[in-house]
Amino acid sequence: MVQIILASNSPRRKKIMTELGLDFEVIPSNYDEKLETDIFSYDLTEDLATQKALDVVRRLNDQNCPLTPTLSNRASENGFIVIGADTVVVLHNKILGKPHNKETAYKMLKDLSGATHSVVTSICGINTKTNRAALISTTSYVRFKELTDEMINFYIDNFNPLDKAGSYGIQELPEGYLDKFEGSFENIVGLDSNSVLSILKQLEYNK
Repeated sequence: MVQIILASNSPRRKKIMTELGLDFEVIPSNYDEKLETDIFSYDLTEDLATQKALDVVRRLNDQNCPLTPTLSNRASENGFIVIGADTVVVLHNKILGKPHNKETAYKMLKDLSGATHSVVTSICGINTKTNRAALISTTSYVRFKELTDEMINFYIDNFNPLDKAGSYGIQELPEGYLDKFEGSFENIVGLDSNSVLSILKQLEYNK
């Protein structure tokens, strides 16, 4: 049976994949996510997701790759479905990435205060046996309440905004921060389960 590889070390994505009951292994992508522009486009996020998946595919196919011999052999015999994903927070058509420091996180959360923004997750799946690929992008919308400086500083001091796009994780927001959201909650977390299942179906995965 073709095995699934998740090209991400995100605990949130791993949790969603586990809840789907999928048998998968994690090989984080080493692709450099540095953006040349902060102007949002679906082409940009889909390319990032594709490059993340391709990075892992290339390493699986590289005989000199420091992956376990078992993985390398299975890659050639049975093939893998490698899943790469990229999530961005978009405000006024500009991408808010992961903040570099607490000051940047503060500015992002201040900008998001009282505003509606979108969260886009692009997912790329590549079947290494058939060389087929599938792409899906999902968009959700989030609106924060008006956040005071005290609320913003509390979040920064008690959670970890530095590893999250847009400086926040919706699943950990304290009560009183979120006004509403529309669309897939899982997508905002980082991986929409229905999109994953659709990718696997397109790539003819049989559980």
